[in-house]
Amino acid sequence: WRQAPAFTVWRTHLYETESSKRGMSRLSRLPYALPSEAEFEYAARGGRVGTDYPWGGPYIRNAKGCLMANFKPGRGNYIDDGGTFTVAVNSYFPNDFGLYNMAGNVAEWTSSAFDPSASSFVNDLNPTFNYEAKASDPEVMKRKVIRGGSWKDIGYFLQNSSRSFEYQDTAKSYIGFRCVTAFPGRDIKDRR
Repeated sequence: WRQAPAFTVWRTHLYETESSKRGMSRLSRLPYALPSEAEFEYAARGGRVGTDYPWGGPYIRNAKGCLMANFKPGRGNYIDDGGTFTVAVNSYFPNDFGLYNMAGNVAEWTSSAFDPSASSFVNDLNPTFNYEAKASDPEVMKRKVIRGGSWKDIGYFLQNSSRSFEYQDTAKSYIGFRCVTAFPGRDIKDRR
């Protein structure tokens, strides 16, 4: 996990360096980060409400019987979906926001700390719990939320609402990350 936020810092620095060379305003240069758990779920849902998976609906196969993501569809069955491990990003359809692999392929780190009772102390105005544990902290404080499920997970972990954790000082072949940045929006006079 520690390498993922370090990458976002590097990417921000690279972007700012290139942007300043091109004369872009500092205001238009926004930092990259890992998504919070709430941001990840919003992006995974792709604007849909009340759906189990990023592609909508309660099913893991489409009408033609094809699997909708790269995951383990049955006990010991890793190849039925066309990939033993990870597959190319565009191997499956994107969600309604145009985002690929919001479920399956690799589970993804978030910036959020994991606490099984987080829903009781976060709220609509502050829907995330962040804490970067120190080396001296107890193991329970070093858990980070992972979302989206991976090639080694069953369908349950691909659901929009499913969450799991891994320890922030570990690396796994089935966990990746994506960078996010704020979208500054447009001027209210811009009618395009």
